[in-house]
Amino acid sequence: MKRIIIFAFALLLLGCKGNSQEKEKAVSKTEEKERSFPLEKTDAEWRASLTDMEYYVLRKAGTENAGSSELLNNKEKGTYVCAACGTALFRSEHKFDSGSGWPSFDREIENAIAYDVDYKIGYKRTEELCANCGGHLGHVFEDGPRETTGLRHCVNGAALDFVPDGK
Repeated sequence: MKRIIIFAFALLLLGCKGNSQEKEKAVSKTEEKERSFPLEKTDAEWRASLTDMEYYVLRKAGTENAGSSELLNNKEKGTYVCAACGTALFRSEHKFDSGSGWPSFDREIENAIAYDVDYKIGYKRTEELCANCGGHLGHVFEDGPRETTGLRHCVNGAALDFVPDGK
């Protein structure tokens, strides 16, 4: 009899489904409707033109390991461009050390970035995409330098190439 009561109680607990445990799946605009960008290639074309890490970050919205980018500590003057299509995205004078482990900028070059919302880790974040090719760059947060824009464009170094001034 004791076993039956324990079994019934366990079944009752497992069968209860509270509303507080239900999470509505949030869908970004991109998932609802495929976005289009001026530069479009097939997946095979992107794979052929990018390194494995660039493909993972730019085309699969991956994230490189913190501190792994050669561009993290770059102090040269120049322009950071999209590694997929060469579109100018950020200027070196807007780069700052956020301590996050990823290259960070307080502003983008005008009209170079497209924005979307992603919920991939369970809460809302503003995703940054190259406005020309749609490549995933990173995310923008509101914890940047207060004396400028207050924004932190947290960008995967694998999504960027650097072009020094004068080249």
